[in-house]
Amino acid sequence: FAANLFRAIPPPVNPHGDAFDPEEDEPVLELAWPHLQIVYELFLRFVESPDFNTNIAKRYIDQQFVLRLLDLFDSEDPRERDVVKTNLHRIYGKFLNLRAFIRRSINNVFFQFVYETERHNGIAELLEILGSIINGFALPLKGEHKNFLGRVLLPLHKTKGLSLYYAQLAYCIIQFLEKESSLTEMVIHTLLKYWPKVNSSKTVMFLRECEEILTEIDPQQFRVIQIPLFKQLAVCIRSPHFQVAEQTLYLWSNEFIVNHIADNVDTILPIVYPALHVSARSHWNPQIHALVLNALKVFGDINSQ
Repeated sequence: FAANLFRAIPPPVNPHGDAFDPEEDEPVLELAWPHLQIVYELFLRFVESPDFNTNIAKRYIDQQFVLRLLDLFDSEDPRERDVVKTNLHRIYGKFLNLRAFIRRSINNVFFQFVYETERHNGIAELLEILGSIINGFALPLKGEHKNFLGRVLLPLHKTKGLSLYYAQLAYCIIQFLEKESSLTEMVIHTLLKYWPKVNSSKTVMFLRECEEILTEIDPQQFRVIQIPLFKQLAVCIRSPHFQVAEQTLYLWSNEFIVNHIADNVDTILPIVYPALHVSARSHWNPQIHALVLNALKVFGDINSQ
């Protein structure tokens, strides 16, 4: 396996241009894939075999092996990244002695990506593995796991390539909040800290993630974060960018969020009403006018009750 697969990843085809966009760019395919695919599949069947003996395999599948496997996540070929993801996940499941090391090594990849290069092809695949790992964390969460959320996962929102792994990152964040709702305050405050200033497509992703969080949040945590969050949402309602305003106003069509708003209407209405009033009178897009009227109707129904 090592002799056939462990190799230096070729430099990126476009090292100084924009990051790969799956909707616009054609993937760069590995010419040796027919050979590599056979080796990957053989190794996977070997690890999944009922006769596989981890005690013997420990001599060969060690920390150095894991590090070299992680290097392959930077391959530009999505087929290779997908099969490397599957292999690493199986190793994580089989080798209990390597689990902490694998998590730390993935953390290091993320640190380098966020704070040094902002270029890596396998962030989405690594987050998919972590989504499964987080799902298996025992309760109550260890301090190590909470630090992982705050120091590793949340800073991934800062990068300009968020769209490439947004869905996988949001899934990981929600997994944490489902396990321990008290982490919601830290997550929301960090999102507000990293909130985009001018990047409208990134702002829409932040709004969608906020909607997912608010759909799962408990009433006590909602009261803690409502003032800073709705101040930011009021700014988004006034945005001249149609999609930003639209995505924000969609929150008033979410039954779970409306219930939270109804319970705290005396706090939220004074924050967002001026923005709703301005958008109703002056926004250039007629669909935004309709969504603003819907939000005002929601507040009217709440007050009538």
